[in-house]
Amino acid sequence: MCTPAAPGTATPIVLIENTRTRVTEWRFRTRGNNTGWHRHDYDYVVVPMFDGQLEILGADGNRTLAEMKTGVPYFRELGTEHDVISANDFECAFIEIEFLENPRD
Repeated sequence: MCTPAAPGTATPIVLIENTRTRVTEWRFRTRGNNTGWHRHDYDYVVVPMFDGQLEILGADGNRTLAEMKTGVPYFRELGTEHDVISANDFECAFIEIEFLENPRD
């Protein structure tokens, strides 16, 4: 699971959780809603459910805008530290799929 360091305002809903995989929907109701600062303990894939942008605040303090396209997934490795913030004037969500079994073990 991602380890939260600070609470956010986006709503996480765990849809599936078993020994191998956790699937969470992250819903951002308004611009500025955020996941909260966190570190990912597992490799994961994100599948956006909208066309728009997310602002990513990285561990180095840099802010970047990431373009999202409905259904176009992206992969990140464990250890990623960031806060994810909605940069949209509409409600949006993405699905996060965490791989709970580490292939390096």
